[in-house]
Amino acid sequence: MFLRALLAIAIFGTLTSTAYLVLVLAGAWRFARRRSQLRSASAYFPPVSVLKPVHGLEPSLEENLESFFRQDFPDFELIFCARQASDPGLQMAQRLSLKYPEVKVRIFACGEPPWTNAKLFSLEKIWKEAAHELLVISDSDVRVSPDYLREIIKPFANPKVGMTTCIYRGLPAGGFWTELEAFGYSVEMTSGVVVANMLEGMKFALGPTMVVRRECVEALGGFGFMADYCADDYILGNRVAESGREVVLSHHVIDHMVFHHSFLASMRHQVRWMRSTRFSRPKGHLGTVLTYAMPFGALGWIAGLASGHAALGWGLLAAAFLNRVIQSVAAGYYVAGNRKALTHAFLYPIRDLLGAFLWVGSYLSSNVDWRGEEYRLFTDGLMLRQGKPAPVPKQEEAVVIGK
Repeated sequence: MFLRALLAIAIFGTLTSTAYLVLVLAGAWRFARRRSQLRSASAYFPPVSVLKPVHGLEPSLEENLESFFRQDFPDFELIFCARQASDPGLQMAQRLSLKYPEVKVRIFACGEPPWTNAKLFSLEKIWKEAAHELLVISDSDVRVSPDYLREIIKPFANPKVGMTTCIYRGLPAGGFWTELEAFGYSVEMTSGVVVANMLEGMKFALGPTMVVRRECVEALGGFGFMADYCADDYILGNRVAESGREVVLSHHVIDHMVFHHSFLASMRHQVRWMRSTRFSRPKGHLGTVLTYAMPFGALGWIAGLASGHAALGWGLLAAAFLNRVIQSVAAGYYVAGNRKALTHAFLYPIRDLLGAFLWVGSYLSSNVDWRGEEYRLFTDGLMLRQGKPAPVPKQEEAVVIGK
């Protein structure tokens, strides 16, 4: 009886994950059609301000930052900000500004953040300094192509658009666990985004790149309302959508660096990502378990062999494996443009199985580790630092330290 129950659960999960795959395929086709339309759309060149908070010397930081200096765009400025003027990331930005003197660059130090979310404190200090109406917010671990600004700005030719955001593919810095984590970005994240966009439109944004009109930020009173929240990208996109402005998923895809070489570092990072989603979108995160295929395939295989239904067990396992290979090709390669999602599609079933364990892990605690400090998450993604009082800022305004 027990084994039959396990088989029933495995069959049910196989059906739900297959239904999800159908949605992914439909979402991928819809995204590709939209991408074709926007690539051929007329160019639109309003001036833009790129806001780049940095913190420390991350792997490949020079290549990441330099990709923004090499933009094929007529009028843009780069604004960098860190806590201290001595931050290695700011020093890197200064060196690049000398290498590319034709690019407009300004560099700020904002002091120690009194907010839980240090990135938002940097943004709050520099968005008012921006010279232009379109604000491009981008993380330091992002690498882009020279046509990045040309492509992500196109939707703003429509005055109803208040915000755009980008899908990102994982770019591993090396190592097996890094490869699997990168799969999570390229396939799992991409799948969820194209399905959500197809079913209900964009009600959120993705942190590696967000483009927002200044007037939308002004209407929200700046970034302070998210000062103590983890999933600021989700909240900002949600608030812009609720205001009546359109949030558009760009057709352009960017690279997001993955450099957690050890198993434990990679697992901590991915659990933090899932735990943040759990608190920001609790119902959606709970239902995510039904989108995984390999856990149900493995369960069916074990129950099938144990109950004397070997053919059924092997069939469920094979169906799950094929399901995830197809998802890897459709979402990771066809949408995100990650070639490894095609050539190494056989690895994605492993990532899918691992993802289910990470999903379980997201419910085992409410704490997350962020840049070496412990935080506790609360309802809606509120995030409070553990064991330390909020630091006192050293100055009221950001200090200009570079051109």
